[in-house]
Amino acid sequence: MLTDDDLVRFERQGTPPLPSALVEGHVENDGARIWHAVFGNGPAVILLHGGLGNAGNWGNQVPALVAAGKTVIAIDSRGHGRSTRDAGPFSYVRMAGDIVAVMDHLGIGKASLLGWSDGGCTALILADRHPERVDSVFFFACNMDPGGTLEFRPTPVLDRCFHRHRLDYEALSATPDIFDTFVADVSRMMETEPNYTAEDLAGIAVPVTIVLGEHDEFIRREHAAYLAQTIPGATLAILPGVSHFAPLQRPALFNDAVLHFLDRIGR
Repeated sequence: MLTDDDLVRFERQGTPPLPSALVEGHVENDGARIWHAVFGNGPAVILLHGGLGNAGNWGNQVPALVAAGKTVIAIDSRGHGRSTRDAGPFSYVRMAGDIVAVMDHLGIGKASLLGWSDGGCTALILADRHPERVDSVFFFACNMDPGGTLEFRPTPVLDRCFHRHRLDYEALSATPDIFDTFVADVSRMMETEPNYTAEDLAGIAVPVTIVLGEHDEFIRREHAAYLAQTIPGATLAILPGVSHFAPLQRPALFNDAVLHFLDRIGR
C-alpha cells in the first residue's frame, strides 16, 4: 500500500473510492439527515472521521477491515459530507446521538468504534454515555479537554488537507456554498469541547486504546499518555513516522494497529 506522508496524493486525488455498499442511505435524527453505508460481514466496526472531513477519508481502511471479516459502517458526521445539519450548534454529544440513531436503524446492538480526531471525541463520549452499545474504542489523535492541544502552526501538509476538505465538501454537501461558515461552526465546537475531567475519564468502562502519530500537529503526547493512564485498562500506542493524518499517510501501518487492537479484544 502506497504512502503519502506529505498528503500530495490526497490533495490531488482524495482517497480511493469506497467499495460498493451493501446498504447506503440517510437516517433522520435531531434535525439532521445522517448518511451511512455498510460493507462486509462480521463483528461491527463503526468508522468516525475527523472534523471537516467525510466518510470517504476511510477509503484505505474499509477494504482492509472487510477483508479481516468485519462489518464496517461508515458515517458522515452531521453537517459533513452527505449528512445535513440544522441551525443548532455542532456538539460531540449530538454527534454521539446520531451514531446511536444509525445503529438503531441498522439493528446493530453493539459495535467497536474507530474514531479519528473529532470522531475520537464522539466515540469516547458515546462509550461513556451508552456503554451498552460499545464493544471498544480505538481513539486516534484527539483530546478530551482543552489542555490537550498544541498551539496551531500552519504547514503545507495542513494546507493540502484543508484544500481537499473544501473540494470534497463542495462536491458532496447539500449546502456546497457555505464551506467557510461550516468551518467556523465546527471550529467553535473544537475550541469549546470536550471538557472531560479525570473523574469522567475514570468512569469509562469499555476497552480503549489511545493512539497518536509521532509527529501529530494538534495533540500533545503527554495528553495522550494522561488519557491512557486515566481511563481504566486503556493502552497507549505511538505510531512512528506519521502525524495527525496517519490513515492517509501510511495506511498499512495504521490498519495493522487497528486490526491488532480488534484482535486483542476479540472483535
